[in-house]
Amino acid sequence: MATAVITGEHKLDIWGDGEQTRSFMYIDDCLKGSQMILGGDAAEPVNLGSDELVSINQLYSIVEEIAGIRCERSYQLDAPQGVRGRNSDNTQIKATYGWAPSITLADGLAKTYEWVYDEVKRSLG
Repeated sequence: MATAVITGEHKLDIWGDGEQTRSFMYIDDCLKGSQMILGGDAAEPVNLGSDELVSINQLYSIVEEIAGIRCERSYQLDAPQGVRGRNSDNTQIKATYGWAPSITLADGLAKTYEWVYDEVKRSLG
């Protein structure tokens, strides 16, 4: 997306049909959760992840909003796309530690996009 903004070529490839789902967790929540789990004394394993499920198409739309552009999406239906869906069940971590990740996908992406944009701009000269 950053390359599309910088070059003006508003076309992006998406592996698959874009309807596969994932959950993404911002690194600050990942570190906090990892430290909590490592410092805890729970005998049972817990999931550490966001339960904010989005499709890849939704993910692209969020980043488009952050970048302030709209891109033509080219779906690569023959490309690897992984499992159809994946999400975190946070029931156990909430019960065990009274905690779950709190940084929204949009907020985490906004912080990440700012850094990525600067890196891409520098690399493209």
